[in-house]
Amino acid sequence: MSSYGLYQPFFLIACTESTKLLHNQNPIVLQRRRLCLSYKKNSHQFVPKAASTSVGGSGADYSEQLLGATPKQKKQRIAGVDQDELKDPLVLADPDSCFCEFKGVQIHHKVCNAESPAQDSLQDEISSRFPDQTKKVGLPMILLHGFGASVFSWDRVMKPLAQVTGSKVLAFDRPAFGLTSRDSFEHSSPGSGDAKPLNPYSMIFSVLITIYFINSLAAEKAILVGHSAGSLIAVQTYFEAPERIAALVLVAPAILGPLALRKPVKENQYGRENLIQEDRSNSNIHGSPITRFFSILSKVSKHIVQATMHLAKGMADMLSSLYKKALSAFLRSAIGVMLVRMVIDRFGIPAIRNSWFDSKQVTDHVLRGYTKPLRVKGWDRALVEFTAAMLADPMSETKPPLTKRLHEISCPVLIVTGDSDRLVPPWNSKRLSQAIPGSVLEVIKDCGHLPQEERPEEFVSVVEEFLQRIFGGLEVQSLQPAA
Repeated sequence: MSSYGLYQPFFLIACTESTKLLHNQNPIVLQRRRLCLSYKKNSHQFVPKAASTSVGGSGADYSEQLLGATPKQKKQRIAGVDQDELKDPLVLADPDSCFCEFKGVQIHHKVCNAESPAQDSLQDEISSRFPDQTKKVGLPMILLHGFGASVFSWDRVMKPLAQVTGSKVLAFDRPAFGLTSRDSFEHSSPGSGDAKPLNPYSMIFSVLITIYFINSLAAEKAILVGHSAGSLIAVQTYFEAPERIAALVLVAPAILGPLALRKPVKENQYGRENLIQEDRSNSNIHGSPITRFFSILSKVSKHIVQATMHLAKGMADMLSSLYKKALSAFLRSAIGVMLVRMVIDRFGIPAIRNSWFDSKQVTDHVLRGYTKPLRVKGWDRALVEFTAAMLADPMSETKPPLTKRLHEISCPVLIVTGDSDRLVPPWNSKRLSQAIPGSVLEVIKDCGHLPQEERPEEFVSVVEEFLQRIFGGLEVQSLQPAA
């Protein structure tokens, strides 16, 4: 039997059943008639099943096509989260969630004080270990989460920290994360002449939100606690308004690149060598005519090389700018959004587990907390906009690099890291502590990238000792300035 002959009974059955359906036949009868009786032909035994073929699908599907209905598609899931029923952030909010509008964006945040009820038994257990015996700092605290995280990452320590400070502790979701609204950002064209709108996914926007919350807490100063990429926001906020920052706590800070800092001693040595060479060149000018000629020729060559280097740097900057614009345009395309969804689906859950020293502690509750934002409408497009905004960060163009300003930080700084952090290794945090004068470095044992989640009790204890040493007038021996 030919392939056409093999599939012909199925095609006829599908057409017949579709015609009957169009004539409003009884669905029960139709279901029965979709089953065929076995038959023999040319000594080949053939037992057909329900009317489902590779040509037209099931009879019902074919009927839906004739009626103009869209056939049902398989539900799409990203990191285990159904993408067919995305919701508004307000629908997904927790009982203690708060929302406020800042420049058109609904910012999701939570506020906790010492009297606030514990959200779970673990938080209550940690809080009970920090009795009200020590002198309170009396300063509010603002918590800044890292990339891909949200207010959820601070849940275990918010109330204990409120007890330590004796004041309010506030955590908010940065735009593109958590339950903060995913607002569309309209990019102004270069020749429009309109004022460039503030990108809600830019770093300066998060900095301004932080300052806004300091004002909303009616505080003259606040303590900023930044985790991972949130440490960048904390430090940038300090440089934006240093008079409003009482202290910085940088947790697994993703601030320095692998080769971001050079040793100051070498720079000084190079500086002295340049001065010696310049003095020698000046003394040679008053020497013989031949020496003077070669000295002048050397200087001219030096200026030509410097001019060439400046030109090359300008071209490199231009190419870099064009590259960033092209990459941003690609990210904002449909293919870019699809790639972001693929990356989150493939690496999202493994990245969460890799952030812990002991991945077995990553419970279903933790995974639900981190994947909950994937249920928010427009999460993928917002993540693309956030990535594009980081590539075209205007703060990096108008101000000196952050690594060259770290020595200007004059407020108390605590740096906390896990000894088994695979994302921001402890040696990186040590280099940061050496770059910030008077900073204190604390390493928590058997801990990964999330000390506030994996070792909440040790984390709160380290922060308490630091604050008591700075603001409580107590000499705490376990905390020493970084060498």
